[in-house]
Amino acid sequence: MASLRAFLVALFIFAVAFDPSSVNAKFSKSMYFYWGAHNSAILGDGDDLQLVLNQASGDDLLTIHPIIGSGVKSKRPFLFGSIQMLIKLVPGNSAGTVTAYYVSSSGDTHDEIDFEFLGNTSGQPYTIHTNIYTQGNGSREQQFRPWFDPTADFHNYTIHWNPTEVVWYIDNVPIRVFRNYENEGIAYPNKQGMRVYSSLWNADNWATQGGRVKIDWTVAPFIARYRNFRARACKWNGPVSINQCAANTPANWWTSPAYSKLSDARLGQMKWVRDNYMIYNYCNDTKRFNGQMPPECFKAQF
Repeated sequence: MASLRAFLVALFIFAVAFDPSSVNAKFSKSMYFYWGAHNSAILGDGDDLQLVLNQASGDDLLTIHPIIGSGVKSKRPFLFGSIQMLIKLVPGNSAGTVTAYYVSSSGDTHDEIDFEFLGNTSGQPYTIHTNIYTQGNGSREQQFRPWFDPTADFHNYTIHWNPTEVVWYIDNVPIRVFRNYENEGIAYPNKQGMRVYSSLWNADNWATQGGRVKIDWTVAPFIARYRNFRARACKWNGPVSINQCAANTPANWWTSPAYSKLSDARLGQMKWVRDNYMIYNYCNDTKRFNGQMPPECFKAQF
């Protein structure tokens, strides 16, 4: 109980310092539908988004795939900074669905930083799936159970990355870190601008219990809701941005020494999450890699 109280106190203190409303980048101004636009909507004053997964009906069956998901992406790419969204996941029986929220470049050697939320049957928890790709190589999955109900209200999911480290946050609590060891031959996402994406799609061939539980289309449509997209990040303007966005200047707040390593209080928050809610870590899966573990698994990440 004492450790939980300490965790909550630290969360309160740092929520103020990591204010999710500090920069306005409305969906209507900063993002567009690249998939399933007619099946979803940007609502209100442009700061609310609704993604929908459904089966086609009527005339739709004559022109499009019988299963309709949806997705948005940012109009511009970024390199370094903080990307935040408030997300309320699909409620009820969400088995077989995946709500994805990530940043990514394009091409075979792309970089990517992921949150994916794997649905489950009613009463069973979501799986929070994280991954990072560098130069087209991924397979760095870490998974967590939420310590809250992600369908009852909106929660803040943040991807923060700078020349030193990538940090995944939920409600201002860090859950994972990937540090830059490029000088030791381990690729790091620091040379490609990445757009922000989110999508809702049918992944019932793998998402829930390894694909054993399929989507129940009788409870469709499935709806994920979003608010307050915030991009406090360096705008990518081509290769010139590699040095510009990494420069240690006051404008590049993410290069401040304060963001080069998590504080002791932040580390305490993350330890609490990882000790109690982590369910998979690729660095512990020796069988999967046949004993040839990825090199970053031998490096300090925190």
